[in-house]
Amino acid sequence: MATHDPSLPPAGKARLRVVRRSEFLVEMFALFAVIVAVHAVYTVIVRPHAVAILAQQQAIMAVDKNYVPERTWWVIAKDPEQETCFILAIWATFVMSWRARAALEARRLLERDFLHLPDGMRVLPEDAREYLRQIESLPDGERAHLLPRALFTALERFGATRSVQDASAAARNVCGMENERMDAELSMVRFVAWAIPSLGFVGTVRGIGESLQQAHKAIEGDVSGVTAGLGVSFNSTLIALSLSILVMFLLHQLQLLQERLVLDTENHVDERLLRHLHVH
Repeated sequence: MATHDPSLPPAGKARLRVVRRSEFLVEMFALFAVIVAVHAVYTVIVRPHAVAILAQQQAIMAVDKNYVPERTWWVIAKDPEQETCFILAIWATFVMSWRARAALEARRLLERDFLHLPDGMRVLPEDAREYLRQIESLPDGERAHLLPRALFTALERFGATRSVQDASAAARNVCGMENERMDAELSMVRFVAWAIPSLGFVGTVRGIGESLQQAHKAIEGDVSGVTAGLGVSFNSTLIALSLSILVMFLLHQLQLLQERLVLDTENHVDERLLRHLHVH
């Protein structure tokens, strides 16, 4: 959608496509790096600790029938469902941090006055070309952000149509397209936020299945297999729901940041440009 933005010239559209492709590659590389890092931590640290703790607890239970095993983080997090949930949560947090950084960079531009229009000054349609050159002279990195694009589109439409209403509609159209683009780019994060608790329920089903397989031993008095399976069920659900709450909180904060960026950009264009536009 962003590649059809009328606020960008053909060269700007091509550059924006390159930027989007680079962002996708960065996200995929980050996913691969997170998978490798988390699996390494689980292989080297988490699972060896969990195995050692469970062996120690079983040894104590064999001697002391009244011993109640302590729930430790290593045992709670040891299963593959929890590992996958951590991978998805960490990757989603990285993607949201990446998007938040871009939104904050765009927001910092709101503190600048690109057109330097003093109060009371009128901008006529024939003056639009002069102010367009000020926007065009910006570095490519700044020129691609929302505010310069909205100002450029409003000035260009005002010069072409000699209508303040058309200029205002054009600027709001750019802001609306940007809002839709940012919202669409979060679709994968929304999927992850849905997938994490689903993976927790997969662990729950797997744990219950393992418990049922050991039901015949429970009848004979050995309930260790049943309790181990139920432990998998509750542990995976606990980790998944906790991580899902964290991801959803960060997602809502990012959406709030992006929506405020769009609204503040519209207000900036209204105050710094549109109120100065006049037609003979």
